[in-house]
Amino acid sequence: MKDYRRGIYLVPNLLTTGNLFSGFYSLISVFNADYLRAAMAILVAMAFDVLDGKSARLTKTTSRFGVEYDSLADLVSFGIAPGLLIYSWALSTYGRVGWVAAFLFVACGTLRLARFNVQVGTIESKHFVGLPIPAAAGVIASLVVLDHHILRMGTEIKPLLILGLIYTLAFLMVSTFRYRSFKDFHLRGRKPFHVLVSAVLVLIILAAEPQILLFVLFAGYALSGVIERPLAAVFRKTFKRPAPTRNPSSVPPAGHSHNT
Repeated sequence: MKDYRRGIYLVPNLLTTGNLFSGFYSLISVFNADYLRAAMAILVAMAFDVLDGKSARLTKTTSRFGVEYDSLADLVSFGIAPGLLIYSWALSTYGRVGWVAAFLFVACGTLRLARFNVQVGTIESKHFVGLPIPAAAGVIASLVVLDHHILRMGTEIKPLLILGLIYTLAFLMVSTFRYRSFKDFHLRGRKPFHVLVSAVLVLIILAAEPQILLFVLFAGYALSGVIERPLAAVFRKTFKRPAPTRNPSSVPPAGHSHNT
């Protein structure tokens, strides 16, 4: 009871409310069949979700209330909103098969959030266990934006593609694949030269084709947890330096010493 009498931290919880509002606005847009606006609202909710966590850590205003409130907002913005969006946008013609797939995404996203809440403070912060639900929602939202501007998938291809995508994302969210959290990445300090080159390339692509870049980033992150460790093992095995061999002639005979 004492924790509630102390009050709550204003800034991070206001940002979380912005996340929740964006998710609710996405739902309203889906009801109005404005799928592009619904997808953009999910992406805006992601920005609020990043900012509320950053602000809480920077100002040291994290709290149990904030964690629970953030999870509830995430369920709306990154679970229910993308689930309803994907059903209305691509799967409604499939009837029961369509809404079951959409519900599977919501259910796995909810399980992912519940698992994250009970693991807070017990696992290393550099990695997430399972695909984070905002990233899964980002794949869906960025695909809707990409299709609206560039792909224009037909009614025959789109439902099949989306069904496969939904089941894949649902599995990744409840999997035990490890995903980088990037919480240890800081802009201050010196960075390798290739980081600057990569940042410049990302900015160029963002200016030229932002729809493509958004989808590539989200889809690439969703795949990273699956392929990062196998690729790292292959690289270590391929580029591992051979152990130095000792010349037998340089080894002194047993029982003798170089010291005189």
